[in-house]
Formats: sequence, structure tokens, C-alpha cells
Amino acid sequence: VQLQASGGGLVQAGGSLRLSCAASGRTISDYDMGWFRQAPGKEREFVAAIRWSGGNTYYAGSVKGRFTISRDNAKTAAYLQMNNLKPEDTAVYYCAARYRRTGDYGLSLFYNYWGQGTLVTVSS
Repeated sequence: VQLQASGGGLVQAGGSLRLSCAASGRTISDYDMGWFRQAPGKEREFVAAIRWSGGNTYYAGSVKGRFTISRDNAKTAAYLQMNNLKPEDTAVYYCAARYRRTGDYGLSLFYNYWGQGTLVTVSS
């Protein structure tokens, strides 16, 4: 599976962005999809994940209520709608995929496929 993340940019605090993750090479209907981010000088951290079936979503506490992950298996894509953005959301955002499994949605080591990252900058 090849993943291509897009949609990043510069936005003011309180604004919104929608990130997209386009998959190619095979269908993603059997893959859990996740979003991670890495801020300058910090380790990569979990943001959100959606189960392969689309029925369950998981969020980091820092983004819960502001971010929404979704997927469209027909379009082989996943999305991350980010609202009420804060300066601390500034980071490179990566989409990731793993063959369906139960649990550990926030652990990057279980994701086998990664996109190249898209930069989100939130100004205060």
C-alpha cells in the first residue's frame, strides 16, 4: 500500500483544515488507518485511528472533540478533519495503515505503511 498525505498548510488558531490520505496499490478496506504527528524536537505521537470496518474511531486526548477521522473505502482514502486548531497542533502529520487487527491503535510500531507527511502550521 502506498499512501499520499495532503491538505496541510498555514492556518490561524481557531481555524480548520482537512487532511487527506490517498491510498494506492491495493484496496484499504482490510486496513486500519491512522494519523500520527511529529512536532519539531518531539517524538511522533498518535492522533487518531479508524478501524478497517469504519465502525470504531480512536483519538488522542489532546484532539478529542476537535478532530474527526473518517474513511472512504470506495475512494481508498482516509481523512482527518481538524477544527479549532491550536498552535500546539503544529506538526508534520503522517497517515499510516496496518492490516486489520484488534487493539493497540495508538502504537506506531504496528503500522506497516506510511505516507510522506504533510505540514500543518497553526499561528497564534
